[in-house]
Amino acid sequence: MKRLKELYGMIEDNSVVVAVVGLGYVGMPLAVAFSDHFDTIGFDINEEKVALFKKGVDMTHEVGDERLQQAKIELTCNKEDLKRADIFVVAVPTPIDDSRTPDFKPLIGASNLVGEVMKSGSLVIYESTVYPGATEEVCVPILEEKSGFKHGQAFFVGYSPERINPSDKVHRLETIVKVVSACCDEALDVVDSLYSRIIAAGVHRASSIKVGEAAKVIENSQRDINIAFVNEISMIFDKMGIDTSEVLKAAGTKWNFLNFTPGLVGGHCIGVDPYYLAYKAQMMGHYPQIILSGRRINDGMGSHVAAQTVKKLIAAGCSVKGAKALIMGFTFKENVPDCRNTKVVDIIHELQSFGVEVMVHDPYAIQEEAQHEYGVQLVDSIEDALPVEAVIVAVGHDEYKAITLEKLKSYMSDKGNVLIDIKGVYDKYEAEDQGLVYWRL
Repeated sequence: MKRLKELYGMIEDNSVVVAVVGLGYVGMPLAVAFSDHFDTIGFDINEEKVALFKKGVDMTHEVGDERLQQAKIELTCNKEDLKRADIFVVAVPTPIDDSRTPDFKPLIGASNLVGEVMKSGSLVIYESTVYPGATEEVCVPILEEKSGFKHGQAFFVGYSPERINPSDKVHRLETIVKVVSACCDEALDVVDSLYSRIIAAGVHRASSIKVGEAAKVIENSQRDINIAFVNEISMIFDKMGIDTSEVLKAAGTKWNFLNFTPGLVGGHCIGVDPYYLAYKAQMMGHYPQIILSGRRINDGMGSHVAAQTVKKLIAAGCSVKGAKALIMGFTFKENVPDCRNTKVVDIIHELQSFGVEVMVHDPYAIQEEAQHEYGVQLVDSIEDALPVEAVIVAVGHDEYKAITLEKLKSYMSDKGNVLIDIKGVYDKYEAEDQGLVYWRL
């Protein structure tokens, strides 16, 4: 435990070297924040990404180019540069595979890397979302094997789940309470001290790593279930001819009504993390009915939106086969470039199965990523796709919110005038006054 006391002292006098492994929307803000206090190394295996960061271009859009350019971070793809680090913070993705089973490849790769370069007395802190027990069951054995060190004696492990909300300018890294946990009380003191230097909102000390892991995975599972509920009631109310937005507005006048709205649930957190908890639950002999029911509802929303689009095309007197539809937005949420697990692709595929010609535009999405991951070719500008019989506003980017209903109507051909407003960006009655066949969740 002597080494832990040394690390604590090094944090206090700013002499500790911190390495952040994985420079995505979680890792880059961490590296920048740590660099204000400590000698910081930022590592990523993506050479193109690191090259852009070195030029001062923040491709995550989380810290901004100016802040990145001011930060004193050693950015590298060379694992040898990590050998001088005292503390490693691992912030790599934890996706699911095609069978919706946890995919630990990035986490295993990062653990192998850290195990190969860490020195005796190192502290390794994981931020990646996993099921309870994964850090100690999956990562620690790899660290021990690769380093030759014994956990709890020659190195120590902590866990502090990320809580970044991409594109949120209010709830930032520094303003969100940080949950911290570790393998022992002495290591927890070090983890607490490290994050307390960068988190203005303070830290919450969890009693164990499993508690920290569980806290994170239920945060997103809870949100997923709540969104599934409003998605389901939106389908019910649609059959009743009731506007869901008006129902939610009325219900929201009660002080304890939870403010959730229907929509597509994609991305790398809410649409993924519940499967991690469900996977572990089934390993323990319990079938998680509510969690997986919520996932089924949310995973089916793309097909539901496509079906409603087809119905509205028919209602507008437009032939479905050969109709043209413009989808505005491809990323998993507004004002971010991240396309991971986007559910917009489900709308595209379902419409194409009906013979609809689909054009997709997004001012944030990276063309190469959309093409490589989904086979989707984005149009450079909305004008390149016009005229169309239907417009689907799938993602509420600020650029789209600035487009007036009059402008949207000008996108339409003489054969159709359907507006599918998934996020309720526009006023329903104003849209109908414009002569548009309007539908929203």
